[in-house]
Amino acid sequence: MPISRGTTRFVHFLLDECVPPVLRDRRWFMWGPFRLLFGRQAETFMTFKDRAHLLSEEEFRRVYEETAAAHLDRPTDLNEACTAAVLRSALGTVLEVGCGRGHLAGLLAASHDVTASDIRIDPALPARLPTVHFHEESLSGLSFGDRSFDTVVCAHVLEHVLDLPHAVAELRRVARRRLVVVLPRQRPYRYTFDLHLRFFPLRSSVLDGFPPHDRLVSRRLENLDGDWFYEEDLADEAPASDVAPR
Repeated sequence: MPISRGTTRFVHFLLDECVPPVLRDRRWFMWGPFRLLFGRQAETFMTFKDRAHLLSEEEFRRVYEETAAAHLDRPTDLNEACTAAVLRSALGTVLEVGCGRGHLAGLLAASHDVTASDIRIDPALPARLPTVHFHEESLSGLSFGDRSFDTVVCAHVLEHVLDLPHAVAELRRVARRRLVVVLPRQRPYRYTFDLHLRFFPLRSSVLDGFPPHDRLVSRRLENLDGDWFYEEDLADEAPASDVAPR
């Protein structure tokens, strides 16, 4: 049965805010809920944070493929407020990095030329969303040229990456005018019901991941119904220091 984003946020609130940390981060305390929720994949979820930095990119991809069926059955991790904010923010051509099941890409395609990428693309997606251009690739090395898209959207993805500074640099590299990022507002714990490697409980923890840079014109950060919505506008032209002399 599909579980809404609001329901999962409530469960996270109970566990992360109401259960004492001395219990919340104990394997014996969390094993029962993990086994109930993920079945045979419980051990994979519980040990992922300890193993992730030792995995090759192919092994990392395989974990997501093997656990796909164990994830909560819902079309998107976005809540309604963040979805509406992303749709209002998008300008011109759009790249969605980490498109998942294609929910947001489909909504954006109603009024934009959309390209969508992920480390694993469901073979059924191109037929279901024929106007979206799908690419199977990793955020660690996007194949698109510099400033290829007016808007780059990345929702509920950066909490999964190993190298956050490099991932943010890649998103900024391929964005021409605007970068939009959505992140879960979540406390760091060893045992979480996801494959998250990074946590953003505070405004400062989000802004630390997006240091100012030469092309930054303006930015804003909002807490929308329990998730972070981050938007930055970028200068279309390179600063003079970035232009090679003739």
